[in-house]
Amino acid sequence: MVRDIARKYALQNAVLHGGRADAKAVTGKILAEQPALRSTAREIMGEVEAVVREVNALSAEAQRAELEALAPELLVRKPEAGPAELPPLAGAEEGKVVVRLAPYPSGPLHIGNARAFLLNDEYAKRYRGKLILAFDDTIGSEEKPILPEAYDQVREGLEWAGITIHDVVYKSDRIPLHYEWGETLIGTGRTFVCECTAERLQALRKEMKACEHRSQEVDETLAMWRAMLDGQYHEGEAVLRLKTDIAHPNPAFRDRVLFRIAEREHPRVGTKYRVWPLLEFSWAVDDHLLGITHVIRGKDLVIEDMMESAIWDALGIARRPQFVHFGMLRFKDLELSKSGIRREVEEGRLSGYDDPRTWSLQSLRRRGLRPAALRAFVLSFGLSLTDVEVPAESLYAENRRLVDKDANRYFFVPDPVAVEISGLPVTGPLKVPLHPDFPGRGERTIPIAAKVHVTREDFEKLRGMDVRLKDFCNVRLDHKAQFLSMENRDIPKIQWVTHGVNAHVVMPDGSEARGMAEPAAAALKADDFIQFERFGFSRIDRVSKAEVRAYFAHR
Repeated sequence: MVRDIARKYALQNAVLHGGRADAKAVTGKILAEQPALRSTAREIMGEVEAVVREVNALSAEAQRAELEALAPELLVRKPEAGPAELPPLAGAEEGKVVVRLAPYPSGPLHIGNARAFLLNDEYAKRYRGKLILAFDDTIGSEEKPILPEAYDQVREGLEWAGITIHDVVYKSDRIPLHYEWGETLIGTGRTFVCECTAERLQALRKEMKACEHRSQEVDETLAMWRAMLDGQYHEGEAVLRLKTDIAHPNPAFRDRVLFRIAEREHPRVGTKYRVWPLLEFSWAVDDHLLGITHVIRGKDLVIEDMMESAIWDALGIARRPQFVHFGMLRFKDLELSKSGIRREVEEGRLSGYDDPRTWSLQSLRRRGLRPAALRAFVLSFGLSLTDVEVPAESLYAENRRLVDKDANRYFFVPDPVAVEISGLPVTGPLKVPLHPDFPGRGERTIPIAAKVHVTREDFEKLRGMDVRLKDFCNVRLDHKAQFLSMENRDIPKIQWVTHGVNAHVVMPDGSEARGMAEPAAAALKADDFIQFERFGFSRIDRVSKAEVRAYFAHR
């Protein structure tokens, strides 16, 4: 009984997940149907694993056909909720919406940034508005410096993702404007130049006490500000602060910094400026001057909203953008950090910024993920404030839905083991459809020989068993295999090659699967997206006389 139940659920799980069933998921289904078996869950796990191995050895077509015969009701997947509808933007008028993306150029954009840039792009398109790419390239910090090539990396990533940019601005070009508005703000009496050390200020904040510099007259603040500009202060000796509520419940909001000194060279403007605005001040000015109508960003930036509002209050600015927030979107078991990625690239632990372990947009492109899949995935969460943590498989499912019909099929045998078939009655080549669902697309030719290669994993799991070399014949698997018959039997099916081309596939964890691909793979071209049967979808990266190199997308 257990084996029969396991078989149907293993088939369903495989059909729904690219041909690969998961034993734990199948066991969960069995126990849900037969609660009485829970006390023997550990014992039945071995039997489930055996069934899963058999099912995973079948082709996708065979899995679907058997499931249709065995339990057709399981082929009908319950409809999932469609993409969450984005709510309208408050106060938005068609043709008048202006939103912005504000990346700090310390590295390429990665998948963790996707929600921000796709939501802004989607709203700009919905309202026939304008999306400004505004590089937040103030000086940054010694721990997180600007990466000069990141300017181009960001633009390349956005272009790949289908983001429509209407204008590009750089904060580093707008510093004189920020100085003018800084002096205007000083004139309101709402600022002061502070010479306190960070440690002293932190102690005063805890006690909700103001430092002695807070009582400066405007003329004194202005003179000290100009001394900062003239080089009379050095880095770390003085900052310009905004007078906020010294008793504010959030200590970080008390008397926050507006400008600070940084004497490092900037990759775009060199040493032209030594006093730099913090992002909150620069955005309070630029959101006003650029006509931004809506600031759409993560809910973790609420304190930035408060600072912008406080600066607008002090400057008497009435026309302000609406703030719109969304929750964080995270992937399980994935830590993303542009500065961390940069460090590992520079130290040689990553091959580059398109290494699959970076999860940069460049790496997704290299693996063959489609921009439409990324967009559908992100927009499915809508504009919710709820933080979401999802497995990468959720993104892969969107991509699989888009690519399956286009991806021609080929055989790839990683870590090959040679098998000699005795008694083989045929020698002519096979003609196999490039895609099982679209026979009119054409065929590929697979040469036949008594010596074939199969994967070491299949050989070790199935040795001594009757197996079908997919699209070819049935054998009893061993180093000296016995030919059995030609008909398509209901036995495990495995991929194989006789002679072929050397191939290796770069995996998401940076490892490489090396082996042989069928000869037809030598005719592939860079950027072709294919499915290596029973291995996974892959993008061809390079084809030479020596080898085929591909990047693994997903199963």
